[in-house]
Amino acid sequence: MGQVLLRFFPKYEPQPRAILHRFAARAGIGIVDALTFELDHAVGATTMVPAIWGKAQGGAFHHLAHHCADVAACFEALIATNAFHARLSRAAGHALDDVTVSRLAVFCFLHDIGKLHPGFQAKAWPQTHGLSLHGHTGEGLSLLLRGEPRGIADSILRQRLLGWGDAETVTNLLEAVFAHHGTPVRHDWVHAEGWGSGGPHGYDPQREASAIGKLLPIWFPAAYRDGGTPLSNAERFQHLFCGLVALADWLGSNRAVFPFVAELDPGYMEIARAKAQHAVRAVGLETAAWREKLSREPLFSDIAPERSPRPAQAVIGQCAIAEPLVILEAETGAGKTEAALWHFARLFQAGVVDALYFAVPTRAAAKQLHGRVNVAMTHLFGDGAPEAVLAIPGYLRSGDHDARALPDFAVLWDDDPTEEARLARWAAENARRFLAAPVAVGTVDQAMLGALQVKHAHLRAASLSRSLLVIDEVHASDPYMTAVQSALLEGHLAIGGHAMLMSATLGSEAREKWLKGRRARAPAFEAAAQIPYPAVWRKTGGMIDVPMDQRGKDVQIRLAPGWTAEIAAREAIAMAQAGARVLMIRNTVASALAAFEAVQAMGASRLLWQVTGNCALHHSRFAPEDRALLDDQVEIALSKDPERRPSGGVIVIGTQTLEQSLDICADALVTDLCPADVLLQRIGRLHRHSLQRPLGFECAICVVLSPERGLDHLAAPAFENGIGVLRDGGGVYRNLHACELTRRMIEEHPLWTIPAMNRLLVEGATHPERIEALNVEKGQAWAGYWANVYGKDLADAQAGRLMRLPVDEPFGDLQFPGDDQRIRTRLGAEGARIPLAPGTMGPFGQAISSLICPAHWRVTLPAEPVQATTDGTGALVMEVGERRLRYGRQGILHGVKHD
Repeated sequence: MGQVLLRFFPKYEPQPRAILHRFAARAGIGIVDALTFELDHAVGATTMVPAIWGKAQGGAFHHLAHHCADVAACFEALIATNAFHARLSRAAGHALDDVTVSRLAVFCFLHDIGKLHPGFQAKAWPQTHGLSLHGHTGEGLSLLLRGEPRGIADSILRQRLLGWGDAETVTNLLEAVFAHHGTPVRHDWVHAEGWGSGGPHGYDPQREASAIGKLLPIWFPAAYRDGGTPLSNAERFQHLFCGLVALADWLGSNRAVFPFVAELDPGYMEIARAKAQHAVRAVGLETAAWREKLSREPLFSDIAPERSPRPAQAVIGQCAIAEPLVILEAETGAGKTEAALWHFARLFQAGVVDALYFAVPTRAAAKQLHGRVNVAMTHLFGDGAPEAVLAIPGYLRSGDHDARALPDFAVLWDDDPTEEARLARWAAENARRFLAAPVAVGTVDQAMLGALQVKHAHLRAASLSRSLLVIDEVHASDPYMTAVQSALLEGHLAIGGHAMLMSATLGSEAREKWLKGRRARAPAFEAAAQIPYPAVWRKTGGMIDVPMDQRGKDVQIRLAPGWTAEIAAREAIAMAQAGARVLMIRNTVASALAAFEAVQAMGASRLLWQVTGNCALHHSRFAPEDRALLDDQVEIALSKDPERRPSGGVIVIGTQTLEQSLDICADALVTDLCPADVLLQRIGRLHRHSLQRPLGFECAICVVLSPERGLDHLAAPAFENGIGVLRDGGGVYRNLHACELTRRMIEEHPLWTIPAMNRLLVEGATHPERIEALNVEKGQAWAGYWANVYGKDLADAQAGRLMRLPVDEPFGDLQFPGDDQRIRTRLGAEGARIPLAPGTMGPFGQAISSLICPAHWRVTLPAEPVQATTDGTGALVMEVGERRLRYGRQGILHGVKHD
């Protein structure tokens, strides 16, 4: 007995459903649902043959036309929002009328039309079909660009679509639509073959295309009216449209909002539109409800209740709403974070932006800031405030709630939320969606991925376009990062976006480039050093002088006679024994560890910072859970609150992880020599708050560790304790000239008045005239060193510009390189994240889930969680690929290859 086949014909065709049911009953075939029929074979096997499908999951199917309708409806709902409509109009060069929006929705609808191909539909058929399997993006592009096969292309009204703009415009927009999976479709992947075979199941793509084509003018009537404004061929419009199609596809593929409907329903479009509007509101892409809560322009107290704005904050509150770019230069502790949040509140209330992305240099800084931003949103919006998303890959945190990843991309939240609450956290559940959150705090690289030729760049950039982009500490970037950030900012502003940059120590050369472009030059040194500080700079409105904060401070600063671990330890011990709470910041983990061991060797372990009953230090090489514990404990040890702050002397030793984001307040600082802008960041941890100080420390004290023989030996070039150039051209502080100029200013000025001297100190160490004068004085060795470093900087900056997403070029010319991972790695991302077996206990007595290795160790990411053992010291030991790792209270200190 041969196979019995029953195919369901949708109800828009003449075959009545009742006839099919009667036929099925006579044949003894049970109908499972409107999409799938059970087929009984003589051998007793059971197979399932779906009708035309666009989405499939767990044996259920969603009709192709329905999924396309879901995505098109989401696009319409996105474009109806305040900011997205403004951004797309700005990119197009004119306001978008109803006809234009409807035609763009049709383009969006057709994003998956390649799934008509029999080779795609066969993925759900029994394996006896005998067809070659196909994808759908190249197939869809072939159908609409080439018009092949012609009958199917004509059935979906291709000729009408071609009349909505010139050939180049339509081509570029179609290329943008079919890049919705994150990368442009390579033209050698475009497939025109295989459309004629329907396989053994009677599938007819021509019939299905005709059915869909008949619905298009009914579902999108405005699009098919005669006339209308031709679609824009502006390059930025094409690229933004691509990102919005991708965002609509992500949202329209959410089965929780769009449950599968297998049988084609001619009235489905209105259902999809209603669900799309709900989805856009629920996930926070439509923000009108929150805006309605702000009946007036927000005050500073709406962000920080019972507090008055400080000078820098007050000036930000005076900036015009229409100002696209604001740069705030103010000392550490001046309240830049709250100033940025107030700026966002004002822009949001005015309808200029719909979201906030707060970008900081490091993961630790993002985790520290996240809670503050979340509290501020609660103050601003009250009940029902948007939860701030922590935008760090590998973490799932929204507001005060955490989640863990489950198989098949599922997520389990710790508060068992309702479906509506889950939808509100949609952006938090996947790193690609972070920038779609109404409020997010994360690392700057998450935003930068929207400006690079990497997968999903357009999705990220489009999601970010509606946000106020805040970048904190813009000075802390290498040339490659600066070039990428510049491209990001340029693209963001060009389509009407808004941004705010912040720095405690921004040199005039860097500032001019941010404001006027990469070819801008710094003013002369004498003029630059006289520019007021603090200050607010506006792209179109010039500078605003900020009144000096009355909480300035004097710092007694001097050079130590060397920078060995023993010298560092002696300096810190002497001050701690006098009752000071001493912060020691070293340039490398190795130097921090050496100083830590030197203090112990000198019998002063009791003065070292204690965590869970034993000595500890602070750097980046700790498990995330332990790092959070260390952050909390160091904020207690150096607390601004006298009741929380322990009495007596203490020494806290760490690296650059201590110089920003943490709210710590030390009496004295021991630090390695570094460029003046970085040194000022470290000094910002001194006397941050008004507290009773130990005798002799009423004035802040800073001791700078510097090589006894000077820096000439590093111009060879060489590398020592974070300063100079490594053999591969890298390094921590490669600007040897800035370090030497900083060393001289310490000698010349034993008392630094902060922030009154900030401008002089930064310009004195970084201005091009000062560097050139040093080259003349020092001779060929230093001039050669600078030429090498400057040349590498130029090459790095050029590499950044070459890898930028070319949003000012036609979309049809775009082809991504094949080194996506290398491009991402250059952002300075952390190394391999090593998952640990559940229940692994760390050296601080708490469970840890993973370890993050330094990128330069090149540890291979394991496929399964690693099982660690404990050695005699209580440290964890584990085998990862070719390396043996050891993790203890001093962090991950070993990454040596096996013998």
